Amino acid sequence: MSGHADERLSGALGRCGYHPRMTIDWNREVLDQIETHVQQRLRPRLDGLSDEEYFWQPVPGCWTINRRGESSAPISYGSGEFTWDYGPASEAPEPMTTIAWRLGHMIECLESMNGTHFGGPQTSVETFDYPGTAKEALQQLDDAYDAWVSGVRGLGNSGLAEPQGSKSPAEFADAPVARLGLYTSVEVFHHGAEICLLRDLYLAEPSRQRSRTSFYAADGSRVGHVRRRLPRDRVRM
Repeated sequence: MSGHADERLSGALGRCGYHPRMTIDWNREVLDQIETHVQQRLRPRLDGLSDEEYFWQPVPGCWTINRRGESSAPISYGSGEFTWDYGPASEAPEPMTTIAWRLGHMIECLESMNGTHFGGPQTSVETFDYPGTAKEALQQLDDAYDAWVSGVRGLGNSGLAEPQGSKSPAEFADAPVARLGLYTSVEVFHHGAEICLLRDLYLAEPSRQRSRTSFYAADGSRVGHVRRRLPRDRVRM
């Protein structure tokens, strides 16, 4: 690369607030990824989640969360009043799942990692007390997420560089702890996106079709919305 090109690249990077020779705080970067997503994208989209949405089945026969003894799934996990549907490995596609199922899975994963790596209660699908209402699920999600972020922050850069060792998940035994942090972020992105899509599909059902006008504050956060029914002959954009 020519000297002029080097100067142009250096200038461009400088304008972006980044210099090639700066010291990178990897702990901060790992956390910024999940914190930005949860605080600015995912969590605001979950506000107002009702129990009807929480348990809504987009197609018949979804895996979901049920009162103990009421599930028709091959396997029911959980230690409390409500259980989480599951089944043995099969070549057939797994059933669709509800918001309740996906939130329960995401919360249990966070709680399990908090217990394994950060001194929280030891948690598994067998011992987790699955939430039976949307309100309870969102509170569990907030608590589990806060504990996870606090635990990762406490590792610092040196902790992220340590080998995970024999702690769960076993497939990361020879990897640095940073891989677990990044993998957990992917799980939150993945299942969070699915939950948001299910909320959109719930609102798009013909019986609930409405136009939805949202209002946003200067910082981009939603502060309210107005709904009204669309005439049948209008296309919902």
